[in-house]
Amino acid sequence: MKKQLLSQAVLCMLLTACNFEKKEEATPQIYEPQTEETAESPVKRGEMLTNAVGCHDCHSPKKMTERGPIFDPDRLLSGHPANEILPSYDLATAKNYVLFNQGSTASIGPWGTSFSSNLTPDETGIGSWTEEQFLTAITHGKFKGMENGRNLLPPMPWQTIAQLPAKDLKAIFAYLKSIKPIENIVPAPIPPKV
Repeated sequence: MKKQLLSQAVLCMLLTACNFEKKEEATPQIYEPQTEETAESPVKRGEMLTNAVGCHDCHSPKKMTERGPIFDPDRLLSGHPANEILPSYDLATAKNYVLFNQGSTASIGPWGTSFSSNLTPDETGIGSWTEEQFLTAITHGKFKGMENGRNLLPPMPWQTIAQLPAKDLKAIFAYLKSIKPIENIVPAPIPPKV
């Protein structure tokens, strides 16, 4: 049984590798393996951590390809596109499920509709944020890092990311401050429909 599972896993990896070779031009390369340099440079370490904890999954708009969505290299970490209108949805279904748009930058659940924030160093993103605000946002789940502000909304996994050491959270912030600023005013959350 173990040999059969191992064989299936190896076959799956080979098929996946072959598929990537054929379609590589369609997938932007944003991930790099960790090196000794990554461990020593806060910006490089922050980039590795940003990729590893999945920030792009929700905060980077996607392009649809024949293989499904890929991160749009021109809008990495810029949040939900300001000009993207969400389609209508069935309220009865939404009461029992969490719904995501195709790009995973918007989600609908019992809390209402939330939109992924712009994490780039533009003024419409985290451009004016201090490191302290970033740490407050991640460790206390506070919008824009304001102690008296509203709580971050699902599906933002701040409780999990908050478990990283402060050194790693500071490295993520250093990386985010180093990337290309992208102007994108993300829509405000929408309260739940009743």
